Amino acid sequence: MKKYIPQRNMPAKLVSVGSYELQRSLVNAVIDASPEGILVVDEHGIIVSHNQQFVEIWRIPNDRLRGIEPDTAVGADDQPILSTVLERVKDPQTFLARVKLLYDNPQLKDHCEIELKDGRTLERHSTVLRNDDGEYLGRVWFFRDISTQKQTESMLRDLAHHDPLTGASNRRYFFERANQEVARSKRSSTPLSVAELDIDFFKQINDQNGHAIGDEVLKSLCNASLDLLRETDIFARLGGEEFAVLLPDTNLEGARCLAERLRQAIADSKLKLNSGILSCTVSIGVAMLKPADTCIEDCLLRADSALYKAKHNGRNRVETEA
Repeated sequence: MKKYIPQRNMPAKLVSVGSYELQRSLVNAVIDASPEGILVVDEHGIIVSHNQQFVEIWRIPNDRLRGIEPDTAVGADDQPILSTVLERVKDPQTFLARVKLLYDNPQLKDHCEIELKDGRTLERHSTVLRNDDGEYLGRVWFFRDISTQKQTESMLRDLAHHDPLTGASNRRYFFERANQEVARSKRSSTPLSVAELDIDFFKQINDQNGHAIGDEVLKSLCNASLDLLRETDIFARLGGEEFAVLLPDTNLEGARCLAERLRQAIADSKLKLNSGILSCTVSIGVAMLKPADTCIEDCLLRADSALYKAKHNGRNRVETEA
């Protein structure tokens, strides 16, 4: 086989033309193969290049692709594309203001996340293009759909904060938020109360009906309780059949009234079984944060004492500890 020998005497003009065509072909191949949506706009706001992924990410209709090349926006002003994008984003005013800022300040780079009206989230990168002399040539935009990643992150956060069986907040999250509320209560001199709930005779429910039914009782209790709480309240499963409610901006009397409504709602809830109807009751202890308390555990100790009193006094009742 004959060995190929480069022509060292090839004219410089031909070498530069070949090199330019190779570079252009390479750039186009990279843009087309990129999983990111890419848009390149020159210094006059004319679209120089974009890939199909950009069109698909932004779901740009064909009638907005008014470029000199078929089914593209290449060679056209970027305003029709920008109008489509503004229709898609959840906060168009902020989006447009940032785009204008970037165009007016070529030295700026951009990296942010954009929420769309259809629930998706896009990650955006943008940087300027300059020639060898440093002159501004335009700006390139990169867009990537990170919706699945954001959903996974949200799911992991949810798992880290919630009890997998009942959906209530877990013990770790309760104490994290509770001590934040303790600090806020002391700064603002606002009341903070807690209520501890314990299912009466829960071992007997498990022994007679099985742990699967016991799990359903726990979930039923949570559903009945959450309907009565505010968004600012934290309802948590501390362990087993023991639950706690953190009640910001609530004094002892307000917490006692809420605890009574919880007790009644849980007693009224019924769980349908093949063998009949199952219901349960709870005993509840309530306490309010005191000026001398240094952490939520101090308040919980008094709530626990009130809970023990409720058990001792016949169960299915609310007791307070001043």
